[in-house]
Amino acid sequence: MRIHTCLLIIIASIQVSCKKNDNTSPVTPPIPFVNYTIPKGAHYATGYDSTHFEIIQANHLHFTAIFDSSAIYTTSIGNNQIDVNKLFGFSDNQGSHHVFSARIGWSWNNDSLRLFGYTYNDSVRTIKPLAIVSIGKQIDCYISIDTLHKQYLFTINGQTTPMPRTAKTPLIVGYKLFPYFGGDEVAPHTVTIKVREEL
Repeated sequence: MRIHTCLLIIIASIQVSCKKNDNTSPVTPPIPFVNYTIPKGAHYATGYDSTHFEIIQANHLHFTAIFDSSAIYTTSIGNNQIDVNKLFGFSDNQGSHHVFSARIGWSWNNDSLRLFGYTYNDSVRTIKPLAIVSIGKQIDCYISIDTLHKQYLFTINGQTTPMPRTAKTPLIVGYKLFPYFGGDEVAPHTVTIKVREEL
């Protein structure tokens, strides 16, 4: 009788344990960073499939970026040091990125890594300073649209800067834009940037 009672207790314990495991939510693995490399003498980065457009249809683009010391550079022509390179963003309004788009840009000048809002509205380009950031640190980047006020909202590490948006679509409708060096000049040396898209 005692053996029978012990077996019932063991079986009941196993059933309870199984139920607890059944209710446990699966652990979602972290999204990995993608390493984008702009080779010396090039404009475009490797690290993505450049043979097709990656479509975006959303109200925002959220990503984390990390620059390493390769973001420190000197241009061949002094005036080009203030040119803005491109980090990440999207075309908009179902059009070309030289007609409608929003990107976060970057440059190394005055001994600092500087980020910019970089937009095209009806083929008119606008560039606006956003933040000075640190090399080697994770940078939280967010581009969203505010259709009520007809603007893009660029947020860097929690600080938001608005810029006009003339696109008519209620969502971002376009294709993603990846790291690019230039400006007029190509990369003076190999540049590496890590980007992780966030949910």
